[in-house]
Amino acid sequence: PVLPAQPVSDPPRSPFAKKISGSGIVEASTRNISIGSHVPGIVARVFVTVGKRVKPGDPLFVLDDRKQQAELAVKEAALKETKARLTRLKEAPRAEELPPALARVKEAEALVEDLRQQLRIAENIKDPRAISIEDLNKRRYAVEAAESRLVRAKADLKLLEAGAWKPDIEVAMADVARAKAEVDGTRVEMDRLTVCAPVEGDILQVNIRPGEYALSGQSSQPLILLGNLDKLHVRVDIDENDAWRF
Repeated sequence: PVLPAQPVSDPPRSPFAKKISGSGIVEASTRNISIGSHVPGIVARVFVTVGKRVKPGDPLFVLDDRKQQAELAVKEAALKETKARLTRLKEAPRAEELPPALARVKEAEALVEDLRQQLRIAENIKDPRAISIEDLNKRRYAVEAAESRLVRAKADLKLLEAGAWKPDIEVAMADVARAKAEVDGTRVEMDRLTVCAPVEGDILQVNIRPGEYALSGQSSQPLILLGNLDKLHVRVDIDENDAWRF
């Protein structure tokens, strides 16, 4: 027969006359916090190791953000373009644009005066054989066309002096606000790629390394396990037969 082995040491004995026994664990006061990721992606860098103390907001790990960086550069360029367009509308008209417009008005006035003078000369001819009705009508139509061009030149000058139209400025301001919102949205997406500590505590486990793919949502194994060990809690399961004693 095989003789039973003797124990290395005697089992612990309670010094109390009345006692309740139960199995349990010692855990952090915050319990074990399983750190996950907002979005899935490749881990670019891990900032913590097991046993490191972290504070709320300290980065734990970051995902690859090259795609978001490229999108941010495009949207920042679009924002810069919309701001430049708005500035151009607000500063209109340019000082260099007024002299050419004034010159076109004066040119149109001179042309109208010249054509009117030629028309008066033609109308004052007494001999009907000296000028035909067709030529006389052409001179009258030329005066009307020149007067129309003068009106258009004056309207263009007035429009230029008035500056940008208020609704156009409002549309440009809306474009700037939309472009800025897109930039802010991309920056928020980039901030979500960096996972930070929610509470102060100690790093208990690190199950992720650079180059690995981090899944979002709940998983069987946490990416990082965090807990506050300043104050420990004891969790004990008491048998139902001894519950009344407790």
